[in-house]
Amino acid sequence: MTSVQNIGAFLALPIAPVISDMLGRRKGIFVGGIVMLGGVALQCQSVNITQFILARGMIGFGLCISINAAPLLITELAYPTQRGPITAMYNTNWYVGSIIAAWTTFGTFRMEGSSWSWRIPSVLQALPSLLQCTLIWFCPESPRWLIAKGKDMEAKQVLGKYHGNGNIGHPLVDYEYNEIREAISTEKEVGQISWMALFSTPGNRRRMRIIVALAFFSQWSGNGLVSYYINLILEGVGITETSTKTLINGCLQIFNLVMAFTSALFVDRIGRRKLFLISNAGMLLVFVGWTVTSAVFQETGSKAAGSATIAMIFIFFALYDIAYTPLLIAYTIEILPFKIRAKGFAAMSFTVTLGLIFNQYVNPVALEKLGWKYYLIYVGWLVFELGFIWLYLLETKGRTLEQTAMLFDGESNANGDMMSIQDEERRASITQSITRRLTFPTKLKAAPSSDTMDKDAGSDDMEMKKYDLDKDANSGRDVNF
Repeated sequence: MTSVQNIGAFLALPIAPVISDMLGRRKGIFVGGIVMLGGVALQCQSVNITQFILARGMIGFGLCISINAAPLLITELAYPTQRGPITAMYNTNWYVGSIIAAWTTFGTFRMEGSSWSWRIPSVLQALPSLLQCTLIWFCPESPRWLIAKGKDMEAKQVLGKYHGNGNIGHPLVDYEYNEIREAISTEKEVGQISWMALFSTPGNRRRMRIIVALAFFSQWSGNGLVSYYINLILEGVGITETSTKTLINGCLQIFNLVMAFTSALFVDRIGRRKLFLISNAGMLLVFVGWTVTSAVFQETGSKAAGSATIAMIFIFFALYDIAYTPLLIAYTIEILPFKIRAKGFAAMSFTVTLGLIFNQYVNPVALEKLGWKYYLIYVGWLVFELGFIWLYLLETKGRTLEQTAMLFDGESNANGDMMSIQDEERRASITQSITRRLTFPTKLKAAPSSDTMDKDAGSDDMEMKKYDLDKDANSGRDVNF
């Protein structure tokens, strides 16, 4: 019953990116929300276990469609200097739902003998989907999707309203629009994009190597033991009262939210690679301690060892939350070019689902049979994770979505459509020149007013034109202003 939602999500994976790419990001979120509302309605009035299981599967199916479209919309709409923190906050909000679920069940657990002990949590599932389906129409569509569908003027109006304070002729708006259009035009020359495109080029294979690894790491770092089987973990250190276990779980979710949200604010200052390295190294050290204290308790019954294990769980999740919670989705999306972004994200979701299914079927059996010895397997796996992150994870901070592609695709293609790394870095410096007044030393700031940035529009525009002049002169093309 626990894993059936993941099975429903698994079944939706092939069609989720199709909906996001064909209908748009907003409609994808809406379709997923409608399916989830249907699943919630079915679950709330369940009269037998079969109906309840089918409802959970239906919720998972709709959830997969929504979460394929939602982070794409957020990333593709975000202001350039705010994209990292904002996208990182998206996955951090998972803990908001987790907190509501944990504390709701903490209360309804005491409603013994009443079907409302499970119906109330079931009804509350409808609230997020209801808000999505109602409010999504007040959100703009992704400008990248609009350009891909030939709706250039709509895209420019979105960019002008949200990135240029209503001025569609602002230098930053022109720069973003031209960069997106050029990238999508180049990608369209490839033709119809199939699933094999995820592995068709060396750059895409490098991307997928990282994405698949991070997806598995996000579920197989030891966090899955607590996320789904905290009862068994706590019973393993002598905590058997249900009220105490639900209280610890509720406090843990609040702690996770605070840690993940704080980390999301620093992804652009510290950098993605450093956060992943700190996270993996820290989790390895703490999990070794977790294994030792669990072993001591199970062998000797030491209460001090049991209490130390609880502390280790909190410290472990603090380290997990500084990278994997905020960056799993954010990093995946920003390293994928537009043409394969939806499919690549679906592949990541597919890998996460496989990890979840493994956790839900293997972990409880292994914990029961092996006890603390099962933790030794995770210690070895965490060593592998740290080595992989050190060798293969690339830093992406300070780049636009289009610029990040050059980290993986390298030098220009044979037809000269792609810029070299040197050109890309120069273009990145121009972006920083245009947006430098948005650099936030202590907190995020809103997009600048037109009055603030128009003072430098002339010099920035001339710098961009000079760059394009040099670039076109080197390529032998005619230059027109």
